[in-house]
Amino acid sequence: MKKIDVTVDQAQLTLDKGAQAVKDAVTAIRNAMRAGTACTKGKGEVSGSNKKPWKQKGTGNARAGFRQSPVWRGGGVAHGPKPRDFEQKLNKKVWKLAFARAFSDKFAAGDVIVVDEFKFEAPKTKLMAAFLKELGIDRSAIIVQKDVDDTTLLVTSNLPRVDYSTAQALDVYSLMVAKKVVCDKAGFDVIMARIAK
Repeated sequence: MKKIDVTVDQAQLTLDKGAQAVKDAVTAIRNAMRAGTACTKGKGEVSGSNKKPWKQKGTGNARAGFRQSPVWRGGGVAHGPKPRDFEQKLNKKVWKLAFARAFSDKFAAGDVIVVDEFKFEAPKTKLMAAFLKELGIDRSAIIVQKDVDDTTLLVTSNLPRVDYSTAQALDVYSLMVAKKVVCDKAGFDVIMARIAK
């Protein structure tokens, strides 16, 4: 495994547009991660009788119609959350533009490192840790390959702040979260094909 230098024509990168697309894509991805399982009971769902707590007039108390009222302790919740789906729809062109802009920004900033291949003698985490240290990476990173390699996946899985993805499955949010993108040459070619105009 060794670092290789790759040159990309400026025309292949998308740096003049797509900032809003990146924001929309990240928002959509983060919303899709939400469980949306929060649930509260309204006044019609809380158990209790329909008996009037006290008579309407003459007691000196404020009038009350039922014990399930939201203003009472143990009553229902007014306008509380219900299970819902937070997923947002984005057009395919927006997804592609967002990915192209996010990756182009990373590449232009020098945060994309390309190696010839990932090859480890054994599935040991310390081997990947040593390799990343050799590359000068001490912050978050994402390892990208063309195809899933079990050994590389294993040596990556126990490292904090280091994620793993295939070139085809790499998304905008993962690119934005990781400080560095380390990919093999085959994976880099797949990514360049994805952002081709």
